[in-house]
Amino acid sequence: MRLIRYQDSAGIVHYGSQRADGTATRLEGDLATGWRDTGQPADLALLLAPLEPRDILCIGLNYRKHAEEGRQPIPEYPVVFMKTTTALQHPGQPIVLPRRLPSQAVDYECELAVVIGRRCQNVSRAEALNYVLGYTCANDVSARDWQLKRGGGQWCRGKTFATFCPLGPCLVTADELPNPNALRIKTVLNGQTMQDWTTSDMIFDVPTLIEFLSGSTILAPGTVILTGTPHGVGSARQPPVYLQPGDTVSIEIEHIGTLTNPVVAEA
Repeated sequence: MRLIRYQDSAGIVHYGSQRADGTATRLEGDLATGWRDTGQPADLALLLAPLEPRDILCIGLNYRKHAEEGRQPIPEYPVVFMKTTTALQHPGQPIVLPRRLPSQAVDYECELAVVIGRRCQNVSRAEALNYVLGYTCANDVSARDWQLKRGGGQWCRGKTFATFCPLGPCLVTADELPNPNALRIKTVLNGQTMQDWTTSDMIFDVPTLIEFLSGSTILAPGTVILTGTPHGVGSARQPPVYLQPGDTVSIEIEHIGTLTNPVVAEA
């Protein structure tokens, strides 16, 4: 199933099932109870992120070539940080460049997002994918100056400004993507391809990440895991390429779709 979440013309939020021709039907239910297809056409006035995350767990430095471009050693364990759920942004809605706490170094990062569907703790790698509801596209938007210089040694400040976690456009259920580590992933900025690689280059694959993150820890349904970005980020380019007002940035993942957001400056 290709699951979407949307607002209808009356402002009511629904889930929908997206068909191959781009149309959708309205679903009844939710993440906890499951969904039933009503067969009724979706009154899709505004496309939303496919879920409201319970938690957003993120993995840094998880592609080999990305580690190489940053001249970083391969980590022994996954590098974990978090975004607040209030960083969520919907498809088509703007990424807002911070000006109250100003940044001139806001970067894009295409990422495969994993959505946990069942409560899990101490899950083995062999069983890990059984706890996945599905997958979607994410942009781990990052203010590099706050991440690396002004964040007190922690990444969260530079990663969790409002709108810094676009998700979408849909959630593809796990039964349709049996191998999340065999997907092409791209970032396109103003029509130019900036990142173009494959999830097979992850240092820690999706089952390994779930095993690690669930170790002595509860992952609740609705937990979103951002699995890292490949090489080609703006901060590694010479000269660096950072997001500017008026830009349009798209994240494309094979078999999932394209997540596109314009870029504006904070008022």
